Amino acid sequence: MRLHAARMPEVSRFFGIVIRLHSADHSPPHFHATYQGRTVAVEIRTLGILEGDIATRALGLVMEWAAEHRDELAEDWRRALSGEPMVRIAPLA
Repeated sequence: MRLHAARMPEVSRFFGIVIRLHSADHSPPHFHATYQGRTVAVEIRTLGILEGDIATRALGLVMEWAAEHRDELAEDWRRALSGEPMVRIAPLA
């Protein structure tokens, strides 16, 4: 998964967590969060985990961030599918 993740555009980074979206990814709309070499895919609408796992504390931060930025994530997903450049999303403060 590491090589695949390297090809995905980064949309945010905070506390060592990297958030990426892929322009040619499969449905449902989701993002990938990577922390300490482990990756989790999270559905944007429900914030359900689709696959993978990361440390519990990091996952909590990812979920907090995603809940705050769900609309922006959905818009970046739409932009990616349309071939438009994605917009960076503010990190968790």
